[in-house]
Amino acid sequence: MALEVTPVHRNLHQRVTFFYLEFEDLFIVIGLAAVMNIGGRFLGRELYGIPLNIILQYVVPVVAVPVLMLFKYGKPRGYLRDLIVWHAKPHIYCGLEPDHELTEEFLR
Repeated sequence: MALEVTPVHRNLHQRVTFFYLEFEDLFIVIGLAAVMNIGGRFLGRELYGIPLNIILQYVVPVVAVPVLMLFKYGKPRGYLRDLIVWHAKPHIYCGLEPDHELTEEFLR
């Protein structure tokens, strides 16, 4: 009795995308919707007869999707996550560089 073998094509380098955004980027859109919902609750205003919390909760995340698509066009995988991590961590600058502001000796 022969063993039946079927070929399975696996591409582990394939990016998982939804609306041309990576899976991690959708967390940003959902988080933005949550923050806009909380922020919109404090604003009791209207824009053209529509409550501002509805506009902030639904329109801002829907507009954020094409903005993220344009921002990430041509960028490598995980670019937005790396950008956020780079801005969040403290930057280390060289301590050996001479100070340009001091023109005379500090101590005499």
